[in-house]
Amino acid sequence: MTYYSTQAAPVPKGVNISIWAAQVLGAAMFILPGLMKATMPIPELAAMMPFAGEYSAAFVRFVGLVDIAGGLGLLLPSLTRIMPRLTVIAAAGCVLLQVLAIGFHAMRGEFDALPVNLVYIALSLFVLWGRGSKAPIAPRS
Repeated sequence: MTYYSTQAAPVPKGVNISIWAAQVLGAAMFILPGLMKATMPIPELAAMMPFAGEYSAAFVRFVGLVDIAGGLGLLLPSLTRIMPRLTVIAAAGCVLLQVLAIGFHAMRGEFDALPVNLVYIALSLFVLWGRGSKAPIAPRS
């Protein structure tokens, strides 16, 4: 007779630490530029990010808020264990955001920005895989 366990196999500590590190780094990488886009005066921001001076302030602020939301979503649901599945959804949203950013930058001829977008995608995919299947966080009971 074969017995099947409903328990998931234990996740190696190093893998879990790596996923947490990706979540923290990814959150910082989204939140910090997001805060800049959401709060800095447009002329100062445009000196660093030319698109900010070429599009409406509302668009720039919106992009900043989306970045902040994505960064918070990568970390807070898992950290608080309140609806931790939202981390997986946020990671998927961050991947989509960066795919769109690649198209935006490519359309503008800003090919030097693309490697950074690929780093964002890699971190977000790692969190998506890690919290989606390898080491999901159990919700608070």
